[in-house]
Amino acid sequence: MIRFEEVTFHYAGVEEPALREVTLTVEEGELCLVTGRTGVGKSTLLNAVNGLVPRFTGGNLQGRVTVAGQSTASRPPQEFAHLVGVVGQDPLAGFVTDTVEEELAYSMEQLAVPPDIMRKRVEETLDLLGIAELRHRAMRTLSGGQQQRVAIGAVLTPHPKVLVLDEPTSALDPTAAEDVLAALIRLVHDLGTTVLVAEHRMERVLQYADRLVHLPGDGRVVHGDPTRLMTDADVAPPVVRLGRLAGWEPLPLSVRDARRRAASLRERLAESPVPEPPMSREETEPTLSARRIVVRYGNTIAVREVDLDLHPGEVVALMGRNGSGKSSLLWALQGSGPRKTGTVDVGGDDPGALGPSEARERVGLVPQTAGDLLYLDTVAAECKQSDIESAATPGTCRALLDRIAPGIPGDRHPGDLSEGQRLALVLAVQLTTAPPVLLLDEPTRGLDYHAKERFTRVVRECADEGRSVVVATHDVEFVARTADRVVVMAQGEIVADGATGEVVVSSPVFAPQVAKVLGPRAWLTVEQVHRALQRQEQTT
Repeated sequence: MIRFEEVTFHYAGVEEPALREVTLTVEEGELCLVTGRTGVGKSTLLNAVNGLVPRFTGGNLQGRVTVAGQSTASRPPQEFAHLVGVVGQDPLAGFVTDTVEEELAYSMEQLAVPPDIMRKRVEETLDLLGIAELRHRAMRTLSGGQQQRVAIGAVLTPHPKVLVLDEPTSALDPTAAEDVLAALIRLVHDLGTTVLVAEHRMERVLQYADRLVHLPGDGRVVHGDPTRLMTDADVAPPVVRLGRLAGWEPLPLSVRDARRRAASLRERLAESPVPEPPMSREETEPTLSARRIVVRYGNTIAVREVDLDLHPGEVVALMGRNGSGKSSLLWALQGSGPRKTGTVDVGGDDPGALGPSEARERVGLVPQTAGDLLYLDTVAAECKQSDIESAATPGTCRALLDRIAPGIPGDRHPGDLSEGQRLALVLAVQLTTAPPVLLLDEPTRGLDYHAKERFTRVVRECADEGRSVVVATHDVEFVARTADRVVVMAQGEIVADGATGEVVVSSPVFAPQVAKVLGPRAWLTVEQVHRALQRQEQTT
């Protein structure tokens, strides 16, 4: 169905190729997972499938790419719309209508699909993705996760033979992600749709993949059976890393496979104490205190009389399903977003009553659409301006960027960065200011496991310096490694608030893979298990 024949691609002005002599065949009805570190060329590979690379990106492509026997060089991308549906990393950038129902119908209108068939497909897609209640909602009022599902639905309605998805679950809560993946699997199994998906949260997709396509970072592509390639892949989900640690063969790709083999490991760990949760900081003076926060959009109440205290040295994970009010709460705390009622106190000041620059000095916020904060022509210029505005030592922002995502060229335009690289740049800009309270909205979108590990160290260092950090996220593995405390929201209210282990282990939705494999004891990460086994060896 998809064939790459000796494909090499250079971006203009870049010496090393993004793709180097790629030969790859993806058969009809395969679900193919594309993996690799941030910025290695995954999006370039995906965009070559329908000709966006090189027709819209520029650059030089050698070799041949065909879909269903049709060469991408012979016709423009719009003429592949009936064959290939594409969802990029930023779904909002692809919307062209005002409401959900109109967006689902738009692509079929362009392909002259008869009205009766259009109506039927719209209804099927609304049900398939669980978004029927959103049909009349304006696109601008949707949460990031809801927008992601609508974007996927918009490319499903024309019934393309190939779906190309770039980070399709990055903005989705665990339940919504499972729903979307179930829909994709149904298309693969029942309709023979070919699905090519790039996803950094491999723990969500790996167990369903028929083929793994891995980009090691030098332009090459390695592909084959997922179990075989996971043996020594440099990016791997926790369940695979746990299998490597325990010496299981073949390696498990799912929690179910791992639990079947974990009895002996659970017995070994029974003699080891589970790491204790961090000491409560409730007796310390809060860096931020919010009372009876209400956020309303028209007749919709997004945040309902929320009380929240943030303490110095604490990393708080804000979790909950899409549309539960997480982002609205963050914006209300920072002072830039609408707040119907309630008060926020940071060092005696309410950020909402201050000017923008003064508010940022007290509460920093990195939004979901991080690129909105970038406005200069190069990465180096953004870093330099951040140092100037923050009165920081020259080079501070660049050093932070290199700790999160090293190797990003200083002369690169921020708009040409991958989603993960762009997010890393914005994080570095905000961390340079170093306010006492830092709010991060889905900060791990587009970051691979290694980048998230580096980011975890940066976040922990911020907390160790006495700052309060709040991370609104659906990334349960990141929460397990990073957070001291978890606050769960539902329908605008806080429904759970406690130590990370206590909250996530008791939840089948928010529990990390290691906890699911080794439960009921509260082991959260592979690193915890590794340290426990090392201590056992040292005492024997």
